[in-house]
Amino acid sequence: MHKDWQKTTQDLSALMQDIGKNIPDVTKGFSQMAKSANQDGALSHKHKELMALAIGISIRCDGCIAFHAKAVAELGATREELMEMLGVCIYMGGGPSFTYAAQALEAFDSFNK
Repeated sequence: MHKDWQKTTQDLSALMQDIGKNIPDVTKGFSQMAKSANQDGALSHKHKELMALAIGISIRCDGCIAFHAKAVAELGATREELMEMLGVCIYMGGGPSFTYAAQALEAFDSFNK
């Protein structure tokens, strides 16, 4: 395994909680925005999380990959759905996205056991 994705989410969650204790209004606002953005509508929460994972891959954010890979696994995304999304990321982002797509696949698989 390239990275321990579960540990990544745990470590980052702890660090983010520390920030939340110091600037609670900002973190509450961020949490509310995330909750509102992810509500089922024309797109399902699962599809929105797949989009968020694609953006995490595109901007090369390990934390984003970890959190959103966990979310898509928990929301029941299939490996086939993930692969199609990874294909679009690779198409749009070239080599760097291919590298991070591989990491996103590893992260998804680690949460989808």
